[in-house]
Amino acid sequence: ADKKIPWDAKLCQPLDEYTQILIAAAGNVGLNQLQNIRKCLRGDSVVLMGKNTMMKRSIRMHAEMTGNQAFLNLIPLLQEDVGLIFTKGDLKQVNEEVAKYKVGAPARVGLVAPIDVVVPPGNTGLDPSQTSFSQKGDKVGSSEPALLAKLGIRPFSYGRLSCLFMTMGQSLA
Repeated sequence: ADKKIPWDAKLCQPLDEYTQILIAAAGNVGLNQLQNIRKCLRGDSVVLMGKNTMMKRSIRMHAEMTGNQAFLNLIPLLQEDVGLIFTKGDLKQVNEEVAKYKVGAPARVGLVAPIDVVVPPGNTGLDPSQTSFSQKGDKVGSSEPALLAKLGIRPFSYGRLSCLFMTMGQSLA
């Protein structure tokens, strides 16, 4: 319990200090990308990543201590890999800054294909039977990542945190 106290303080201070929060889906975002996002937002924003259970616990405790039940609206949004971006700046500008750190990434086995992959016309150097791909919504099989790597196609993009805008008490988008 003693090790949770610093985490509570780390989350409760921004909850009191900032009125605008971006809930950011951060699945597959690399550490380097996250550090760059933190650097670009430094000054008028704070990026906080942590375990969902710890964040939910701290939010519940803070809502109980302050009597501000609006904080509890955050709890259902803390699903999967998410982070909180607290800001005093313009939400749209902060979202655009975060979007600058989007990068292409190779397909990985077992992930769901986010887009249809289209091989540009021309000589690929591969036999036509080798160029069958997953369609959008299909799981990536074991052969597709190697094939896409040969063709230099990076169909996934990571690093653009999908953001949900909130102010305390209401959702903006």
